Amino acid sequence: MASLATRKHIMTLYSGTSDPYSHRTRIVLYEKDVECQVIEVDVRKKPRELGEFNPYNTVPTMVDRDLVLYESLLINEYLDERLPHPPLMPVDPVSRAKARLMLMRFDRDWYGLLPEIEGGDKKAAQKARTAVRDGLTVISPVFKEQQFVLGEEFSLVDCSLAPLLWRLNVYGIELPRQARPILDYAERLFERKSFKLSLTETEREMRPRGR
Repeated sequence: MASLATRKHIMTLYSGTSDPYSHRTRIVLYEKDVECQVIEVDVRKKPRELGEFNPYNTVPTMVDRDLVLYESLLINEYLDERLPHPPLMPVDPVSRAKARLMLMRFDRDWYGLLPEIEGGDKKAAQKARTAVRDGLTVISPVFKEQQFVLGEEFSLVDCSLAPLLWRLNVYGIELPRQARPILDYAERLFERKSFKLSLTETEREMRPRGR
C-alpha cells in the first residue's frame, strides 16, 4: 500500500509534535492506513488556520471535508466508524460501552494528571507520578492472561494507552518489578508497524535506544 505521505489526501490532521493526545490519533491513522495529511504543529507557535477551524485552538484537530473534529477520543472513534477495517472497537453495545468507560477512566485518572507532572510544584508532581505508577501496576496482571487491554484484539483502548507508556521515562515514572506484564505489553505495542510510523522525531528521542 502507498504510504500516507504519497497518497492523495482527503483528510488533514493538525498534530502536536510531542503531545500524547495527538500521538494516539496518529496511531489510529496508521492502523487504518488513512489517506491523511498530517501537519505537525509546534504548540508554542500554532498556525493561524488552526484557530479558525477549532475555537479552542488545540491539537489534535481533524478536518475531513466540511467536518472539523477536535478532542482525540472523539476523532479516534469517528475514524473507526468512518473506516471500519480493521475494527478498533467491539461490535456489541455492552462491550463498546465498557471500552468507552475505560477510555474515559484513562483520561481522568492518568492523562488528567500529566499537567501536574509537568508543572512546577514538585510535591504535586510526585503525587501525580505515584498515582499513575500505582494505577498501571494494578492493571498489570491483566496482561499475564491476554495480549491487549480488551483481550486478544488490538483496540482504541490500546491506542490510547500506548503514548502514555512510551513517555514513562519522560514523566519520571518507574514501574516496580511486579509491573513486568504491562512493560511486556508496552513492548508489543511499540513493535507494531502503526506505532513505529506514528512517531515524530521528537517522540523517537523520548526513549533511549536499546530500551
